[in-house]
Amino acid sequence: MHGIDFIQDLATIMAIAAVVTLLFNRLHQPVVLGYIAAGVLIGPHTPPFALIHDADTIAALSELGVVFLLFTLGLEFSLRKLARVGATALIAALAEIVLMVWLGYQIGRAFGWLTMDSLFLGAMLAISSTTIIVKALDELGMKRERFAQLVFGVLIVEDILAIGMIALLSGVAAGGALDAGTVLVTLGELSLFMTVSLLVGLLTVPRLLAHVARRGSDEMLLITVLGLCFGFCLLVVKLDYSIALGAFMIGAIMAEARDLALIERLVAPLRDMFSAIFFVSIGLMIDPSVLIEYAWPIAVITVAVVLGKLVSCGLGAWVAGQDGRTAMRVGMGLSQIGEFSFIIAALGVSLKVTSGFLYPIAVAVSAITTLLTPYLIRWADPLSAWLAGRLPAPVARVGGLYTDWLHGLRPRGERAELAALVNSILFKVMLNLAVVVALFLGAAAWAPELGAWLLPWISSGEAHKALIWGGTLLVALPFLIATWRKLKALSLLLAELGCRGRQAGSYSARLRGLLAEAIPVIALAMILLLIAALSGSLLPGAGVLAVTLAVVAVIAALGWRWFVRVHARLQIELTETLAHQGGEPAAHGH
Repeated sequence: MHGIDFIQDLATIMAIAAVVTLLFNRLHQPVVLGYIAAGVLIGPHTPPFALIHDADTIAALSELGVVFLLFTLGLEFSLRKLARVGATALIAALAEIVLMVWLGYQIGRAFGWLTMDSLFLGAMLAISSTTIIVKALDELGMKRERFAQLVFGVLIVEDILAIGMIALLSGVAAGGALDAGTVLVTLGELSLFMTVSLLVGLLTVPRLLAHVARRGSDEMLLITVLGLCFGFCLLVVKLDYSIALGAFMIGAIMAEARDLALIERLVAPLRDMFSAIFFVSIGLMIDPSVLIEYAWPIAVITVAVVLGKLVSCGLGAWVAGQDGRTAMRVGMGLSQIGEFSFIIAALGVSLKVTSGFLYPIAVAVSAITTLLTPYLIRWADPLSAWLAGRLPAPVARVGGLYTDWLHGLRPRGERAELAALVNSILFKVMLNLAVVVALFLGAAAWAPELGAWLLPWISSGEAHKALIWGGTLLVALPFLIATWRKLKALSLLLAELGCRGRQAGSYSARLRGLLAEAIPVIALAMILLLIAALSGSLLPGAGVLAVTLAVVAVIAALGWRWFVRVHARLQIELTETLAHQGGEPAAHGH
C-alpha cells in the first residue's frame, strides 16, 4: 500500500497547491507563497488532521526541487552579462554578504540562540531572491533599465558566493569549527573545481547538446539534458561537494548552449512540478504556533533584512561608482530573502545542526519581505529624491567629487586598450595554470587506484610514480607551453612600455631585452616550484625522475608545434562557444 499512499500524498499536494496558488495569482502575489501556504494547510501542525502519510518520500522528492531550482538559476547565469557589470556587482554582493552574515549572527546571539543557529541565520539573510526580483521587475516593466541589469549582476555573484557558503557551512557542520586556514583551503579548492568544470564543460557540453538537438527530437534532448544534470550532480557529491553546486554548475555550462531557449522550455514543466513540491514541503515543516511564539524575532529580522540590504547593496554600488539614485534602486531592489535561504535552512535541518524554530522564521521573513519587494522598488526614486534634498551641501559635494574621481581613474584610449590586453593575457595565464593544478591534484588523488591498475603489468613502485607523474606532465604540456608563450608576450609588452628611450637613454634596448628574458624565466621557475609542490607524493627517485624529465623534454621539443596547435584549437572552440548569442533565459515561473 506504500505506492497508493504516495500517490494519494502527491495528489493532495498538487490539488491543494493548485487551488491556493490560483488564489494567490488572483491576488497578484508570488505563487511561491501559495505553495508554502498550501504546505501549512495540509501539514501535520494544522488541525484537524494531517493529510500527508509519507512525509519521507515527499522530502526526498523535494531534493529534486532543489536540483531543478539551482539548475534553472545556472541556466540564467551569463558570463557576458557578468563581465559588463562585474566590478559593481562584485563589490555590492561582497558588501551585502559580509554585513548580512555578521548582522544575522549578532541578532541570533542577542536572542540567546546557539552558535550554529546564529551562523545559519546570517547565511540565510545574506542572499536575495532571484525568482522574486525577476518577477517583481517584470511586472513593474523595469527589467531592461540600467539598475535592473546591475541587480541581475549582483544576483549572479550572490548565487556563486551562496554555493561557496553552502560548501563552507557543510564543512563547519561536519567539523564543528571554522578557522581561517580551513576557509582559505575550501575556497581555493572550490574556485579551482568551478574554474576547471566550466572550462571542460564549455568545451564539451554545448557541442554535445547541439549535436543532439540537430536530431530534431525534443525527447532525446530532454533525456540528454537530465542525464548530464544528474550525472554531474553525482560527480560533485562523490567529490564531497553539495548537490546544489553540481546543479548550478551544469546549468551555467548549459547556459552557453545554442539551444538554450529550447532546453529551458523542455525543463520548465519538471522544474515547476518539483520546485512546487519543494516549497510545499517547506510549508509542511512550519508550525504556526512557532510563528506566534517568535513574532518578535521575525519582526526584528525583517527590519534588519530591509535596512541591512538597503545599506550594504546601496553603499556597495555607490562605492563602485554608481550615482546615488541608481545605488538606492539597487539596494531597495535586493531587500528580501527567498529560495536560497530555504535551501540553506534545509541544509541545517538535514545536518541536524540547527533548531526547529529557524526554518519557519526564515519562511516568515521571506514571505514578509517578498510582499514588500514591489513597493520598495517603487519607493526607491522618491526616497532617493527625499534624501538628496536633505543631505548637507558639503556631503553631497564630496559624494559627487568621489563619483567623478572614480570615473576619471578609468583608462581611456590607448591606455584602455593596453590595460585590456594585459588583463586578457593574465586571465588566460590563470586559466591555464588552473588546469595544470587540477591535473596534478587529480593525479595525486587517484595515484593509488592507478598504481593498482598498473600492478599486473609493472611491479615497481618507482615505475608507477614515473608513469603517473610523467603522463600528467605530458597532458599538462599544452597548457604549460601556452602559459610560457603568454608570459613571453606579456614580458615583451611590459619591457616596451617600461623602457622607453628617453627614460633609459642608450641602455633602453639592453634593458628591454633583459626584462623580456627575465620575466618569463622567473615565472617559469615559480611554475616549476608549484608543480613540484603539487606532485610531492608522485615524484620518483632522483635517477628515475631524471630519466622521466629527459623523456618529457624530448617529447616536448619534438611535438612543440603540435602542442601549440592543440591548445590553440581548444582556445578557439572556447571562444566560439562564448561568442554566440544564445536565447535569453526565460524568467522563473515562481
